[in-house]
Amino acid sequence: MALPAVDHTAIILTLKLATATTLLLMLIATPLAWWLTHTHARLRAAVTALVSLPLVLPPTVLGFYLLVLLGPRGLVGGWMQAAGLETLPFTFGGLVVGSVIFSLPFAVQPLANAFAAIGARPLEVAATLRASPWDRFVSVALPLARPGFVTAAVLAFAHTVGEFGVVLMLGGNIPAETRVLSVAIYDHVEALEYAEAHVLSAGLVAFSFVVLLMLGRSGGNWQRMPT
Repeated sequence: MALPAVDHTAIILTLKLATATTLLLMLIATPLAWWLTHTHARLRAAVTALVSLPLVLPPTVLGFYLLVLLGPRGLVGGWMQAAGLETLPFTFGGLVVGSVIFSLPFAVQPLANAFAAIGARPLEVAATLRASPWDRFVSVALPLARPGFVTAAVLAFAHTVGEFGVVLMLGGNIPAETRVLSVAIYDHVEALEYAEAHVLSAGLVAFSFVVLLMLGRSGGNWQRMPT
């Protein structure tokens, strides 16, 4: 069946959100995963728990506190408003911020697994060849950790596509601005439009299955997600 134009817009917005979130997560998660893998600081356990919190925290709780924090009366939102900037709740930028935080463990943990699997030996050999720490990271660690980057990117993208609680709390349901695919399914169910909900839901089921199948066949390390 043909989907309404508003559903096509929701699909495009969801893909745009997942792409932006994945790119930002790769930039944020890479140094964070490297630090968690190699640091002996006492804060490591606390940072690991904080990064992993979205794995066990109800999405609505995370979305609520982000709404409070980023809202006009929140710590961040109040500062932004005082600086003459637009606050983030109920905007696409707010969705990106919430998605990055909610999907952070799905990017950090596969990368941390990949960096840990490299071991110290390749980096020590590079050091004996007078490679700087930056050269060792770029020329040795990153290429060897490539499977972890693939896993992290795919999981982050897929997880963002399926988000509901966080995006609904933080972004609301504004057509063409914050109404993503999961929210569109919810709207169809509320309106008893089960045929449209079936089409969108079946698409997400097929997408999720293909993602997991591809990761399994490529030897991705998504099965070993430490907490």
